[in-house]
Amino acid sequence: MPGTNLTREEAAERASTVAVDAYEVVLDLTRGERIFRSTTTVRFRATPGASTFVDAITDAVHSVVLNGRALDPGEVADGARIRLGELAEHNELTVDADFRYMTTGEGLHRFVDPVDQEVYLYSQFEVADTRRVFAVFEQPDLKARFAFTVTAPAHWTVVSTQPTPEPEAAGEGAATWRFAPTPVVPCYVTSLIAGPYASVHDELTSADGRRIPLGLYARRSLMDHVEAEEMFAITRAGFAFFEAQFGRAYPFEKYDQLFVPQFNAGAMENAGAVTFVELYVFRSRPTQARVERRAVTILHELAHMWFGDFVTMRWWNDLWLNESFAEYMSTLAAAEATRFTAAWTTFAAGEKSWGYEQDQLPTTHPVVAPIRDLEDVLVNFDGITYAKGASVLKQLVAWVGQEQFMAGLAEYFRAHAWGSTELSDLLAQLERASGRDLDDWSAKWLGTAGVNTLVPVVAEDDDCVIRSFRIEQTAPEEHPVLRPHRLAIGFYDHLDGRLVRTHRLELDVDGPVTEVPELVGRERPDLVLLNDDDLAYARIRLDEPSLDTALTHLGTFEDSLPRALVWGSVWDGVDDGETAARRYVELVLGNIARETESTTLQVQLRRLETVLEGYVAAPAREAVQREAAERLQELTESAEAGSDHQLQFLRAFARQARTPAQLDVLEELLAGRRELPGLPLDTDLRWAVLTGLCAGGRRGEADVDAMLAEDNTENGAIAAARARAAVPTAEAKARAWQRIMVDGDLPNSLQEAAIDGFRTAADPALLEPYVGPYFAAVPQIWRTRTHELAQQIAGGMFPNLPEPSVLVAADAFLAELPEDLHGLRRIVLEQRDAVHRAVRAQQVDARAGAAAQVQA
Repeated sequence: MPGTNLTREEAAERASTVAVDAYEVVLDLTRGERIFRSTTTVRFRATPGASTFVDAITDAVHSVVLNGRALDPGEVADGARIRLGELAEHNELTVDADFRYMTTGEGLHRFVDPVDQEVYLYSQFEVADTRRVFAVFEQPDLKARFAFTVTAPAHWTVVSTQPTPEPEAAGEGAATWRFAPTPVVPCYVTSLIAGPYASVHDELTSADGRRIPLGLYARRSLMDHVEAEEMFAITRAGFAFFEAQFGRAYPFEKYDQLFVPQFNAGAMENAGAVTFVELYVFRSRPTQARVERRAVTILHELAHMWFGDFVTMRWWNDLWLNESFAEYMSTLAAAEATRFTAAWTTFAAGEKSWGYEQDQLPTTHPVVAPIRDLEDVLVNFDGITYAKGASVLKQLVAWVGQEQFMAGLAEYFRAHAWGSTELSDLLAQLERASGRDLDDWSAKWLGTAGVNTLVPVVAEDDDCVIRSFRIEQTAPEEHPVLRPHRLAIGFYDHLDGRLVRTHRLELDVDGPVTEVPELVGRERPDLVLLNDDDLAYARIRLDEPSLDTALTHLGTFEDSLPRALVWGSVWDGVDDGETAARRYVELVLGNIARETESTTLQVQLRRLETVLEGYVAAPAREAVQREAAERLQELTESAEAGSDHQLQFLRAFARQARTPAQLDVLEELLAGRRELPGLPLDTDLRWAVLTGLCAGGRRGEADVDAMLAEDNTENGAIAAARARAAVPTAEAKARAWQRIMVDGDLPNSLQEAAIDGFRTAADPALLEPYVGPYFAAVPQIWRTRTHELAQQIAGGMFPNLPEPSVLVAADAFLAELPEDLHGLRRIVLEQRDAVHRAVRAQQVDARAGAAAQVQA
């Protein structure tokens, strides 16, 4: 794997040998651009006479002293671990070493702002990159107190878990910050953020009466775009909601939120010092989907202060105890405590659909996943751990009751304060609070993989009165578990031009067939919707009359949540090879203008792009793409001036424009000869339009350089990397391949953008030459580059050509792949599945097209 592995067995053995009390970490950040000095003193207890190791990915080790005895670094340190023998009952270890700054978003990341040439640092330690900054027992259950002392340029700001102390002079141009020890936390949620960050501050009063300082930080060149009032408002609402729900006051002394450059994820729950990707600083107009996602992310990370930081999983197989709970609680808080009252619609359209898709992959796994080692967990931050887990929790709450559920959580926090837990610890508290036996529920929902499908079977008489109604439940052959579901059935009818719910029944569904006698004798509605209100985690199908209603009247739903559920059901049919791709294109383009929720709109436009690029049968694809782009242009021009729809439709049109006339429209927009009322082309929109022109072959390297000169920022550099790689020439693709696959010198953010541009190719012939080279190169890349960069390449550079030949090449590769590269195997299997679905969808679309021609 990238970096050095750690198995669960090794971690368990070390935890049985060692108990850690405290770390003192002294960092010198004034030693140049490549390395920093780190001196760690760790005090721990151990089984007398035992041996163990401490983790440290170092550039050079100067000294190792254990209990006053100097150890030879050449003998005990190998650049990743330091071996420790002859341990005493009480031990003190001091490691003095040089560590390397990173440009991958791991360890201590170093970034130089192109605007003012200032240096900004931030740490990212999850899953196992604390060892890139100081010597540490790198596993979540060996919690301890951490005291940081940091020497850095005097004009910098330094932030960590504890409140920032007053700096002390430390020689010319330098200062030293001595932080108080943290509470007992896992090493991966400690943090260090340092640089000339600008900031704004506020405070609130916690449930136990303490004054909690709040801070917002960003690079100086971005600070004017930080929406402090909005961020603080969401944070305050989250504090009040979580403290009330959990029956436990916020556990730390202050709460800072920091926007940091070139961040790999959305955010990270460092205790008291949460880091966020800078994409959540909107320097140009964002979609409402991004605004809402930012709010939910703020709440997600705040929930982690309890789930993960205060009470921590013992090993990474219970990662869901962090992520699923944070995802569920953040959506609940958004819906009940903020202005984002449709958060559950957003969840259904975005997060939950991600979970369904992940759960159908050949690599799906239980919510409580079997985690053998770090390589397993590093690829496990997925739709099961986040979205399925949160969906299952939503169903559990519907089953046991929200009041009982929260009472169980409050007792869980009380019983395990500052400790480490396993799944059984949580279930025990929920059982006591609810009076429910959760053994069977846990075994079926958390211990098995796969998603069930629910289908309504309705029989009616000649007067459209229901004679029988049943729900049939199926499971995939490879995961044949039928589960209990608490769900609602909704009846929808046309009233005054809208689809309105006229009846709702909530019930328990279990087994292969559930009869529903309560609906017998009722008039059949225009549309029957299983899982109305989205209580259950199960894919749903529409019966034929309901599907016909959906295809012609989807946009007329009175409420957004049922509409999102129907969108999802129809997409499942396309993705499963049951519905022709061109029928889905017609559905989207015919109904998308009446969609009210920004995230649902965003998801459907992305799925439309997937279908246009790979699901439509090849002979018809070019014509369908051309017509879809024309329709997207019409939707852009007819949308309400300045609306979110207008913004999203323009971005989608820019990605699909290919004909001379369509590219002419983009040229006119970029040159200012054509305007869209209410939607001026701000900086990010100009990049989107230019990238569309590059992908269409109208613009090239010189145009990208010119725009980058106007926007010499990190955002500009990312957009330029994407646009350059999107140019549809063999030379442009070859340059991108060289930078990504051979040179390997791009920082994480630019590599990700270049990969996105490389994959953009209307002509598959541009990417066909790279099928063989990808499979030849990726194992060595996986072994030699850090996890974040290797995972970007393994997934992003996989040949995404919807051709059977790619499946043959992938199968041959997998047959020869060494067993120890199981993380890479998982990624390739998932990418292969996407190609397989595209090939199958093309076959279905071709048959449907042929049948339509015969009928005509």
